[in-house]
Amino acid sequence: MAAEELCYLSAIDLAEAIRTRKVSPVEVVDAVLDRIDRLNPRLNAYCTILHEPAREQAKAAEAALMKQEDLGPLHGVPVSIKDLTLTRGVRTTRGSKIYEHFIPDEDAPVVESLKAAGAIIIGKTNTPEFGWKGVTDNPLFGATRNPWNLDRTPGGSSGGAGAAVAAGLGPLALGTDGGGSIRIPSSFCGIFGLKPSFGRVPQYPAGWGEGLSHAGPMTRTVRDAALMLNVMARPDDRDRFSLPADGTDYLQALDTGIEGLRVAWSVNLGYAVVDPEVEEITSEAVNAFSELGCQVEAVDPGFESPERIFSIFYLAGIAALLWRAVEEWGPHLDPGLLEVIEEGKKLTAIDVMEAVFQRQAFWETVRRFFLRYDLLVTPTVAVPPFALGLNDVEIIAGQEVSPLIGWIPFTYPFNLTGQPAANVPCGWTADGLPVGLQIVGRRYADVTVLRAAAAFESVRPWADKWPAL
Repeated sequence: MAAEELCYLSAIDLAEAIRTRKVSPVEVVDAVLDRIDRLNPRLNAYCTILHEPAREQAKAAEAALMKQEDLGPLHGVPVSIKDLTLTRGVRTTRGSKIYEHFIPDEDAPVVESLKAAGAIIIGKTNTPEFGWKGVTDNPLFGATRNPWNLDRTPGGSSGGAGAAVAAGLGPLALGTDGGGSIRIPSSFCGIFGLKPSFGRVPQYPAGWGEGLSHAGPMTRTVRDAALMLNVMARPDDRDRFSLPADGTDYLQALDTGIEGLRVAWSVNLGYAVVDPEVEEITSEAVNAFSELGCQVEAVDPGFESPERIFSIFYLAGIAALLWRAVEEWGPHLDPGLLEVIEEGKKLTAIDVMEAVFQRQAFWETVRRFFLRYDLLVTPTVAVPPFALGLNDVEIIAGQEVSPLIGWIPFTYPFNLTGQPAANVPCGWTADGLPVGLQIVGRRYADVTVLRAAAAFESVRPWADKWPAL
């Protein structure tokens, strides 16, 4: 099989080809590393590439095949890890000069799970410093570029992961999401991304997004994400919020249709400003759910914008994490991050506790809404991918929106509630840039979200569309 063809295969197809010895893990890893070496200088998706360790792992995987050992479901399949996540013996910088030379002595629980399933860690993907914003650049490695247009951002904070998957630099990527950081780059890069239910995939150690952050799969297909979630969804006592295992086979669950599901469609949640082209593309795409037999209703959910609630948790979390480092490291930090730290320092304990109470009230509103619907569908991001070098968009459709998070009004609310939410690619702009549709499920209804995403993919496939690189 040609090396380029290997890079275009899904993880499920790669795993099957390896198990049946149609291709060797060494061939697969060599093909992906060669493509990374060729394209990463232009994309900057990877900040650390594990050439020799990955090749050694591939040789060991090949030997296990020859010995007919028991194989994990991801045996020999390459996976990338976001550079916020601990990897034993592999530099984990968090995109910051502070951790430029930090080499952890332990793996995060999710990395342990991926390794135990036979996956081969191919490298670490780029992230903004401490994952503080929805685009991907940092003082240590610079900016990651969008494979669909190198002058545009891939989004963030899992932007390196999104760009890598979209460009065929590995079929599987681990992302994290504290306010949209899986779904934003998945939308901007034209791939699938799932923010599982809070606690479904253990998170350790805690970062600024304690109580908000989720880890999840970023892939080209829904089936690959389901396979990855099968591996990653398990409890771990290092994360006191991690959920008990419930025996769900997420891949097998995709075979059930979604006919009869009650789907609420909201183009703006009643308060968001949306780019007209995004509105047009997503409004057309939601018709797929009617074609699939769902009961679709256009709604105003009646939510008040939770922007201030989220902003307080965000500002306070980042300030608490980093304020002590400013004296020594301030000149080396992203200037925008410094501003966020200073804003966070102005908050009081009363501000934070009020946000705690308001978060509960917001959840009660959302909970009651979902008594009437199985799914809520929205645009994923309010705008198409924008210019590299910007941290945000402050004017949409001629209207001013809040800095930093005014352009992502659909993602962060569901970090506050902890519900499962996914991005599915649903179209491209006239300029050839991807647009995504967000599917939100009830609390703990990861299976329903994945089923709906798989059904959408079956009638509106996207995985055969690749950026020209």
